[in-house]
Amino acid sequence: MLRPMNEPSFLFYDLETTGLSKPYDRVMQFGAQRTNMDLEPIGDPFNLIVALTNEILPSPKAILTTGITPQFSQREGMSEAEFVKIIQTQAFTPGTIAVGFNTLRFDDAFMQYTFYRNFYDPYEWGWKDGRSRWDLLDVVRMMRALRPSDIKWPSEDGKAVTKLELITKLNGITHDQAHDAMSDVYASIELARLLRDKNPKLFNYLLNIRDKKKAAEVIDLSNPQPFVYTSGSFGPNYNFTSVCLPFGVPDKNGKILAYDLRYDPEEYANYSESELKEILQTPWEEKQKSTFIPFPAKAIALNKCPAVAPLAVLKHEDQERIQLDIDTVKRHLEAFKISPLQQKLSAVLRANEYDKSEDVEGALYENFFEGADKMTIATVRNATATTISSLKPRFIDQRLPELFMRYKARNFPESLSEEESKAWEDYRARRIVRDLPEFEQNMLAESQTHDAKSLSMLEDLKLWAQTIMPGVD
Repeated sequence: MLRPMNEPSFLFYDLETTGLSKPYDRVMQFGAQRTNMDLEPIGDPFNLIVALTNEILPSPKAILTTGITPQFSQREGMSEAEFVKIIQTQAFTPGTIAVGFNTLRFDDAFMQYTFYRNFYDPYEWGWKDGRSRWDLLDVVRMMRALRPSDIKWPSEDGKAVTKLELITKLNGITHDQAHDAMSDVYASIELARLLRDKNPKLFNYLLNIRDKKKAAEVIDLSNPQPFVYTSGSFGPNYNFTSVCLPFGVPDKNGKILAYDLRYDPEEYANYSESELKEILQTPWEEKQKSTFIPFPAKAIALNKCPAVAPLAVLKHEDQERIQLDIDTVKRHLEAFKISPLQQKLSAVLRANEYDKSEDVEGALYENFFEGADKMTIATVRNATATTISSLKPRFIDQRLPELFMRYKARNFPESLSEEESKAWEDYRARRIVRDLPEFEQNMLAESQTHDAKSLSMLEDLKLWAQTIMPGVD
């Protein structure tokens, strides 16, 4: 039976990629299963392999983790253009709630860059025609911190961990092959059922508050009140949860600033803006040291399903789990209201925008597809192998001509003119030369293994690198 247009459904999905860089690494496997709102499967699963193109040197660690070699992807996979057309028309359909485990921060960003690179609007798949996005990761974190029920929660060295494979193992959920997209999808569906069954009230609350308008009712700048906020940035020592206060004004992207009331504003009062900026930009390794002084505020993106709740949900036992009591919250709240720290934090966070990319594929966030370009990019993505060689699109957006050449090179290489072929080879050479030192260093590190299967995959990866080197046919 066909699902009525716009009827809400979950699409649990997971990606396996060539590495961690959202703009420059690639999707190699897309796994997904649709369910109804009762978490019952609907229709056939998606298990799609995407063929790797010859400018990519994958992370050896990623290949060993997923077991998908470039050679396998080329034998079994489809072009990226074919892949995107399938998921746009069949997977991320109207009414779909795209969900997974850590999809908001990882998989969704990869999807945005993949759509952008292939001349689709990079955002409409997540909001238009009743579509939306959600993520189980912060549901897990908030449930553990506030309503742990009788779920078994994993720890390492006495600290809370949120690895999917550990949660599933402890709770008897089948998860035979972690880091295989389909296995992770089925495990995520079972985890969603566990979370719903153990605490339906919190599960449904967080599902509903994925709507940024509902989140804005909790993070209300017109009447700022402390609220409970669960986020990975708060760390495992506090069960990833704190109490925050909204302040300032939203930025142009709608992000709201929030002060972490765990910290006494007076301890930061004498820091200059430049000193606060240094704290904000501290490398991850330095943040793990016991001497690190945390940055006491962050910008919250309402369109990324923040796990927020009114302060009233915080019971006495919850305060113990997050190591923050109401008296401390009240004391720091009163101090922050009159502190000049507000202006300093606003200035630092507003100035901490992303750096502009020198390469068009990293320039996703610099502009939207607008005006006449919206019609032109539709012409590009609808072109076939027969028609694309004669297509001469006239773009307004300066990113698009270079993006068009690369799109043709990856998906329709036979359509390239002599000039375009040279431009593509020049780009390939620059990229491979740039990525080669890190690739070789990582290959050396991973080659210390004595596992026969891993060594075989590394040999395949070495052969792939040799094959795509500039000047090698």
